[in-house]
Amino acid sequence: MIICIETATNLCSVALCDSSGVISVKESNDQRSHASMLTVYISEILDRNGVNASSLQAVAVSKGPGSYTGLRIGVSVAKGIAFAASIPLIGIETTLSMFIGMKVHIAKKGQLIPETIFCPMLDARRMEVYYALYDSGGNKIKDISAEIIDANSFASIPDSYRIVFFGDGASKCRNIIRRENSLFIDDFAMSASFMHLPAFQSLKLKQFEDVAYFEPFYLKDFITTTPRKSIPG
Repeated sequence: MIICIETATNLCSVALCDSSGVISVKESNDQRSHASMLTVYISEILDRNGVNASSLQAVAVSKGPGSYTGLRIGVSVAKGIAFAASIPLIGIETTLSMFIGMKVHIAKKGQLIPETIFCPMLDARRMEVYYALYDSGGNKIKDISAEIIDANSFASIPDSYRIVFFGDGASKCRNIIRRENSLFIDDFAMSASFMHLPAFQSLKLKQFEDVAYFEPFYLKDFITTTPRKSIPG
């Protein structure tokens, strides 16, 4: 079994999975819950299923991009579990988990067609987003980048391909992207359960992170500001 941790967005989500699927999920959409609830959720989900951390095959964590604070908390907890239980650490790109979740979502609605390109988007503040592009087979056709979106951002992709935009960065781009054959999904919800397939694929291929040196994929530097009242003079 693998415990999966997702904290790259406002969602704090934990899923316990085995090779056949997702066993149990515990999550909250309160953006303030990451620090206070993540370890509680992990403990509850393990206890509920009678599992000890040392008996897990691995711990998987969303490695980014996404919220700086959320990623830092999730990766720190995952590294602590991996070190204490002497189990492998697996890092999963946030956009890959999003793609997997969205593909299942639209397939259930009967909206999946071969000529579909998936564009998971994460809010990177102002008009900038983190995004990648995947074809319907899960092949990445554009690597993750942080970009300011304008009306011509996806003009190079033929209109014969439908692009599905989703994630917390997609809503603010809805009125900017003028491309034909675009579909914006508003009801997409992130979940650690989407990490099941890539986590077990990484386990099979022994694609593990170095527990001592692994850091989240922030993509952009974290910039802090000094409160105005603290500036001398």
